[in-house]
Parts: sequence; C-alpha cells; structure tokens
Amino acid sequence: MEKTRIYLEQRGMRAGVAVLAAVLLITGATWHGLAADSHSSAPQAATAATAAPSITHAIAGGRDSYADIVKVVAPAVVTIRTEGKAKVSPTDFQSQGQQGLQGPQGDDELFRRFFGDQSGQPFGRGQRQPRNSKEHALGSGVVVSGDGYILTNNHVVDGADDIKVDLTDGRTMTAKVVGTDKPSDLALLKIDATDLHALALGNSDAVRVGDVVLAVGNPLGFGQSVTMGIISAKGRQTDASDDSYENFLQTDAPINHGNSGGALVNTKGELVGINSQIASMSDGNIGIGFAIPANMAKHVMDDLRTNGRVRRSRLGVGIQPVTSDMAESLGLKQVGGVIVSSVEPGSAADHAGLKRSDIIRSFNGQPAEDMNSLRNQVADATPGSTVTLGIERDGKDRDVAVKLEEASLSKMARGESDSTSSSDDKAALGISVAPLTPDMASRAGVPKNVHGILVQNVNPDGRAADAGIQAGDVIEEVNRQPVQTVDELQAAVKRASGRPVLLLVHREEHDGEGHDVFVTVRPS
Repeated sequence: MEKTRIYLEQRGMRAGVAVLAAVLLITGATWHGLAADSHSSAPQAATAATAAPSITHAIAGGRDSYADIVKVVAPAVVTIRTEGKAKVSPTDFQSQGQQGLQGPQGDDELFRRFFGDQSGQPFGRGQRQPRNSKEHALGSGVVVSGDGYILTNNHVVDGADDIKVDLTDGRTMTAKVVGTDKPSDLALLKIDATDLHALALGNSDAVRVGDVVLAVGNPLGFGQSVTMGIISAKGRQTDASDDSYENFLQTDAPINHGNSGGALVNTKGELVGINSQIASMSDGNIGIGFAIPANMAKHVMDDLRTNGRVRRSRLGVGIQPVTSDMAESLGLKQVGGVIVSSVEPGSAADHAGLKRSDIIRSFNGQPAEDMNSLRNQVADATPGSTVTLGIERDGKDRDVAVKLEEASLSKMARGESDSTSSSDDKAALGISVAPLTPDMASRAGVPKNVHGILVQNVNPDGRAADAGIQAGDVIEEVNRQPVQTVDELQAAVKRASGRPVLLLVHREEHDGEGHDVFVTVRPS
C-alpha cells in the first residue's frame, strides 16, 4: 500500500523535511491588525463588516448559496507567479521528479505536469528541463491591507527572483518581499497600490470542528476557484518542514496545487486560515487539507512588517508527552500535559527553577495538553515577557513564573554515538549494560557531564527494544532516581514491582545532537 504523504500543496522551490524538535523554541509577538493600521484600507474593512450580517442572515435563512460570501472575499484573493533560477540539473530533474519526492524541491516534474512552463505547455514525463532555464511557480495570496500588503506561504516565494501579483481587476503588479518565516511557512509581500480590497481577519481560535468554510485560490492554474467544506479538526501537526510551528486547521474543502497562500474563510466572509498543505497518497485532493490559523498568521505578519523577521521566545527545556505508562509509573492521576526531560543550564527555565521530571499542566492559565499545544502557547508570548507555568512536582501543584528570553538559531554540536562490547543481561529489561567509565564515554561520544549506565546490546524481542531503547543509549535515571551501577539499575527495576519503569535516557544522535528523553518500559 502506498504511503500517505504530506505535500506543500503549491509547488514552491525548496523541500520541507520533517524533523524532531528537542528544545522548545517558540514565537512571541502581539498582533495589532494589518488592516486596521492602514487608513486607506478602512473603507474596505467597513465593507466586509457591513456585509457580514447580511451574509449570516442569508445562511441562517436557509438560502442555498454562498455567492454573497464569495462576492466579499474574491477581490481580496490574488494569484502569485514567481520566477527563479533552476535548482536541479537535467539528470536530477528527471530522476527526482519521477520518484515523486515530497516537498517543494523534489516534485518539479510533477508540478510541471500540472502547470507547464510559462507558455502553458506541459512537460512530458521523459522531457528534460533545459540547462540554465528558469523555474516558474504558481500560488495564491490574500490582501490584508488596502495599501498593498499581501500574505502568502513562504514556499510560494522561496528562492524567487521575480514575483508578480495578478489582481482580480486584471492588473498585474510586481511585488517585493517584506519578510519570510520558514517555520510558520508564511511570507509577507508588498505591492505599490493604495486601492485594494482587504479581507477581514477572523478569530481562528473561535472556529469549531464542523463549521462551514470556503477555500479560495488558483488551483492548477485554472484561475480563481471556490470550494466548500467544513473544519474537520483543529491543532493538527504534519512536521512537513524544518523547525516548523504548526497548529493547522484541517478541512475537507477541496484544495489542490496552486491554492497555497489562498484564503480559508468562514460564513461571515472572514479569513480564518491560509491554505498551506494537503495530505495525499498521490498528489491530488482526497479531502485532507491544512490551513495556517489566522491568529498565528497575525503574530507572524506583525513581526514581519515591523522587524522584517519573526522574534521567538526560548524556554530552554526538552519536553515529552505524558503517556499512560509514564503516568502509571509516576503515580499521576491523569494522562496529559508534558514532562520536562531536560533543563538547559543558564536558560530561562533554569533561572525560574524548573526541574527535570516536572509535569507542565498549564501555560498562563490555559491547559498545556500536549507538546504542540504548549509550543504554540509559548509562541503567543513576547520575548522578555513573564509567563506562569502550572506544574506538578512530586505530586504537588505549583505555579512557576518564567521570564522568556529571545531565541537564537545556534545549536551545540556533539559527537555521534558508538557501540561497545556486550555484557550479561543484568536488568530483566532485555538489555546488556555496563557502568559508563570515562574511557567508554569517550569512545561512545558521550559528553563528560552525562553519568549513568551504558546500554551495550538490546534484545530485539525484548521490552526495551519495543520501547525504543538502542545500543549506545545512557540510562541516567530509573523512576527519577540516578543510577550509576548495574546493581542500582537492577534494584530499581525490582522496586517497580511490575509497574512500567520510567527511564531517563541520554542519546547521541547522528546529526551531532544529544538529547535526554524519558522512556517507559514494562518489565517482563
């Protein structure tokens, strides 16, 4: 069976790669409203606001038409055409394209089967792209202020040398990039115009699963099109791009290649999302599309317009979800929240007194249900602001005030893991272990500040293997108690009396990064 893929649904020019975020780096900013701060856009905003009651009345009255909504929305949705230097050789183009690689860099041949070259003639499957040619991409955008600011996806304009915007009144204008933000896949453009129709911005937090929505954009290059569906889910995460900040609205409103950057609107004619991705086993719409929530877009747009970049806060902790086994091991009354697996020395979390094994239950009074929700909650805070974390420590609830700091992009590189000789299985977990001596730590590439038991071999049929334990891992703690000898590990497992054992494991990844993670193993 063919594997389901996540596509950036308009073909841009660079690939998105799914990664695991080990440290919480998050956005903070405050939206003041792009449409509101442009005097020339005020009449347009007023028009949208005036139209909203009549639109709602028409829907409530059972009128079987969305034409009134489209009349308000359509003038604010534009087509974006980009041109840039080709980034693959003819050989790469042919081989990569026919493999159907995901993301905006590997699907060039697939993209051209939909859109063709600038003259509209599609490339055949076996035809090679001319050397030193230009890449042409197609997407959509949303006018967010009457004086020419346009919101779209970063992957629509990434790598573009020339950007043209086709307005619905027939004008074509050259756009400049105000700023881009790859983690949120958003970009802000500006054209020299003062008489544009701006789309009213809605509150995406108020959107409910089951709400009717319309998707407006330019799919497959056919021109502006409107499709209808509902909100299928909220808070989705696809991990389709590096270090992504995701909180997608999922919709079954049909969206296809070319809809990227287009509008997802509610029945009031308000923008609630920016269409960004589709999930598909091939490349076409199967009713699973993803849109960036308007509230997230507001924060990003404000920072891009003010600073040309997005400022993000840094908490400085490694986190994991609290699973059922983990909750049982820790004696927690409920599953959910996130557990702190590491605290970076000198970070905001360290200064606030957060500790490994703390359970974060809330952020500024709002539940922290999982890793992604906490990540996005912190994303709403401003760097330098003080926030309140509700945590559970040793069975007691407490509040911790944390002053967030602005994140940098630098990361500390560490050596790769190595394996060592085996020993007897001492711990009844399906692993062979040995004390971590300085010599073994050096050979395994383990930092000097890491202490514990080195996993030398893992029984592939054992419980530890099922939990993801690997040779080269260092077991630092068992049930939140440090272990440095094999006897300490064995005794800790026996004290668990058959309950899941909570292991704190340090792992050196092949990308040069070291991580501390909690793993639960139920002894045989």
